[in-house]
Amino acid sequence: MTAALSSEPPEGGWTTDDLDALPDDGRRRELLDGVLLVSPSPTAAHQTIAMRLGVALESESPDDYQVTQGVEVRINRSRCFIPDVLVTTATAAQRRPARYEPHEVVLAVEIVSPSTRSIDRVLKPTLYAQAGIPFYWRIETESGELVVHTHRLDPVAEVYAETGRWTKFVDTGEPFPVNLSIARLTPRYL
Repeated sequence: MTAALSSEPPEGGWTTDDLDALPDDGRRRELLDGVLLVSPSPTAAHQTIAMRLGVALESESPDDYQVTQGVEVRINRSRCFIPDVLVTTATAAQRRPARYEPHEVVLAVEIVSPSTRSIDRVLKPTLYAQAGIPFYWRIETESGELVVHTHRLDPVAEVYAETGRWTKFVDTGEPFPVNLSIARLTPRYL
């Protein structure tokens, strides 16, 4: 990710109101304390993992959840992020939002790319935890193999505790019973 646009940032930093006023040009824009982050286009492998994970989670999710990908989570006026895959409450999804509030998100998933390592491993989980999102998954592909790290929120400390490091199957009961083959998520050309 790079914090970049050709124009100067607004006085006092970018806000979600400023993002709403920008053209819908397909760019992935996130905010970190008023700093605009613009992501490079994801790779084909990244998109394949997101698609396959979304389909797999949707097939296992109970009716009171909705699985989607690439939808903004608006934390406050100066912070918003776009998880690669997210699970929300069905109640929130029924309003057909362009963005979700953190209390509507049950699970945020980030697929780590070379350009987003520190953001996906450190920054986003810290801020998602502070926002109260109950579950966070991080998918790593660096070693040429797909590894899913699952985390549960400690709401008192506002940090995530790792609940699993999955290399063959994701077999967890959180946020709902999930039993996914890693091979099912792995692109042909990783």
